[in-house]
Amino acid sequence: MNSEALLQRRGGRQPSMILSWLILMNLSDIEEDTLKVEEALEKGSENSSHGIVLEDDPEYQLIVQCNALSVDIENEIVIIHNFIRDKYRLKFPELESLVHHPIDYARVVKKIGNEMDLTLVDLEGLLPSAAIMVVSVTASTTSGKPLPDDVLQKTVEACDRALALDSAKKKVLDFVESRMGYIAPNLSAIVGSAVAAKLMGTVGGLTSLAKMPACNVQLLGAKKKNLAGFSTATSQFRVGYLEQTEIFGSTPPALRMRACRLLAAKSTLAARVDSTRGDPTGKTGRTFRDEIHKKIEKWQEPPPAKQPKPLPVPDSEPKKKRGGRRLRKLKERYAITDMRKLANRMQFGIPEESSLGDGLGEGYGMLGQAGNGKLRVSVGQSRLAAKVAKNKFKGKSYGSGGATSGLTSSLAFTPVQGIELSNPQGNQLGGGTSTYFSETGTFSKIKRI
Repeated sequence: MNSEALLQRRGGRQPSMILSWLILMNLSDIEEDTLKVEEALEKGSENSSHGIVLEDDPEYQLIVQCNALSVDIENEIVIIHNFIRDKYRLKFPELESLVHHPIDYARVVKKIGNEMDLTLVDLEGLLPSAAIMVVSVTASTTSGKPLPDDVLQKTVEACDRALALDSAKKKVLDFVESRMGYIAPNLSAIVGSAVAAKLMGTVGGLTSLAKMPACNVQLLGAKKKNLAGFSTATSQFRVGYLEQTEIFGSTPPALRMRACRLLAAKSTLAARVDSTRGDPTGKTGRTFRDEIHKKIEKWQEPPPAKQPKPLPVPDSEPKKKRGGRRLRKLKERYAITDMRKLANRMQFGIPEESSLGDGLGEGYGMLGQAGNGKLRVSVGQSRLAAKVAKNKFKGKSYGSGGATSGLTSSLAFTPVQGIELSNPQGNQLGGGTSTYFSETGTFSKIKRI
């Protein structure tokens, strides 16, 4: 298709810069799709067919082609960006690591050209202030050299082509945005028509967006950030097109990460509803939007105040304790003995013995009527008494603390030798036969470490 035929199709009007460049690049598919988009933009949304199946609607087919076209344009921009980067690397090799976005890189390269002193180049509006400062400082110490005129001319032409493709992509997205209310009403109700068109244009259609998980939808359109050695304390998390939504902008910064995840999840559900034409009215999307607002409002509510703990209800009965080894030991210690049980028990028809006789004083009950003269004690009580007695004697043995009396002496008086100096360790040391070959000794167990 030549330029004259294109002029006739456009009614004799002069082709735009985008279309002229597309003719020169001989991209027939992009030319035809761009013309269809421009014609559809001029006609508006009057020809939308609401009574037929979505896949059979020619306008929907055009929107699907536009989504595929936006992906093709993005791929062409990446190819041109690689060409520009390879050519301009001789002039400013550090620029590709400072500016990552292809369109921003093309604008900066076109603005700088062959200028070695970047203080004479105004980069305001092309890059953020911090990035401009880093680029200027890096350019002052770069090892690059000016490009030849022919190489510079090809590089600038490639920059113009990349910018023209970006403008064509924006025109395609504008057309898709104008038809979002018909194609994806539920998705548009949540994120808006502009963001919905960008999401669909990035992945290549509504069906592809419906098949994508929510974690990937959250990162669609995110730019890679280069802090250039600055602190990461103030850097934000990576968010794509969802940060352009009204819900994300109205959310407090502390809750934006949670809101972005919620937006991505609900947007994925809405895209799946739209892909199956489950709700053409958009009621499901509006319901999802209300749920998102309610959840964000719930997150912003202050936590409930700590209520004072009421005092326990006063009752006469002691609180029941849970069982266990410690409680059983306590019960055994204070348990009633068999002696007290017999003293509290009386036998019918037989008078009990008392301490003063004739029923006076303390009665013994059945304590003295068994006839065997033995006192029965429970096993637990006997063990406890033995343990208490053992600890009692053990404490007495440590009473001296290892100190010896002042009257003790190491001298021994014997009738044979008179005064003899005794060896305290003499009894511990024995001959070789008294230890290993002892008649009373047994095998000993050696602990190995």
